[in-house]
Amino acid sequence: MSTTYRLGVLEGDGIGPEIVPSAVEIATTAGQAAGVAVDWITLPLGAGAIDSHGTPVPDETRAALAELDGWFLGPHDSVSYPEPHRSALNPSGTLRKHFGLFANIRPAKSFPGARAVCENADLVIVRENTEGFYADRNTFAGTGEFMPTPDTAIAMGIITREATERVARVAFDLARSRRQKLTIVHKANVLKLTTGLFRTVCQEVAAEYQDVTVDDFHIDAMTVHLVRRAQDFDVIVTENMMGDILSDLAGEISGSLGTAPSINASADRAMAQASHGSAPDIAGRDIANPVAMILSGAMLFEWLAARHEDPALARTARIVEAGVAAAIAAGTSTRDLGGSATTTGFTTAVVEAIKAGAGQD
Repeated sequence: MSTTYRLGVLEGDGIGPEIVPSAVEIATTAGQAAGVAVDWITLPLGAGAIDSHGTPVPDETRAALAELDGWFLGPHDSVSYPEPHRSALNPSGTLRKHFGLFANIRPAKSFPGARAVCENADLVIVRENTEGFYADRNTFAGTGEFMPTPDTAIAMGIITREATERVARVAFDLARSRRQKLTIVHKANVLKLTTGLFRTVCQEVAAEYQDVTVDDFHIDAMTVHLVRRAQDFDVIVTENMMGDILSDLAGEISGSLGTAPSINASADRAMAQASHGSAPDIAGRDIANPVAMILSGAMLFEWLAARHEDPALARTARIVEAGVAAAIAAGTSTRDLGGSATTTGFTTAVVEAIKAGAGQD
């Protein structure tokens, strides 16, 4: 183990303190099998940080993250925060904005043994993360929502060539490494200038990737296509709000939002973050599904492998994924997937599968 990677651990709120340690334990086990050493750095974030530091995202947390190779971010329950924190940008958005994490990459892959609507789904949604029709992403200070009168509310949706080009290249590079198919999702028949620009810029970038087959669909049609034939899609690129909606739909089609991982990345930083929320109604009961957080960690290792040109990191990711698949295929899963396993029970099953050789060459 010639290199030790330093990764942050931010457990967050709700089920975060249950699923994040699960992901850390499994990543550590896989890393040991692959010859990767990790120094885990636990940092305050969320409701606990409000109690201890007076803010959900302390300055010391941001400063520490800037020195790390990446981090695991648990879900947040910002709607339960006291004011003024409830009305401020949530912890995930704060970190994305602070570190310029412009690409939200969300796979949706069916697992044998899980209750998937589409048993052959294997796609990735690449969501532009810094602008679009989420108004909290569109301004340097404050948000892009405002009310000129008590009875009128306005939100800005902003699309720029620069942001679209960089996320399009992430999506095309990903498609090139997979099945060489990319779908652009937009609403250019109505939002002609904004999503029209998004579609046009993506099509222009496509000229640099002649080996990738490209098509495009309106967002409303795309929801139907995902339900009917999710297995036909490879990589989907779209703006912020549309990507959020589609990725939740794709997660459910592939089995459960509990299996939907993601990373948020820039050119030089990435954080692993499950696509689902903090589920405060089941927090502390040891029944949460940790798969999305576990697989988000695997995605981070894969991203780090490309950045550091370290095949051991890529092997770590494959071992994690194989361990999860082996546990589910053997009949161990949480309630949302039709099983009865606890969070800790599922974690133990994945660890045992890895130690038994799952995913190892």
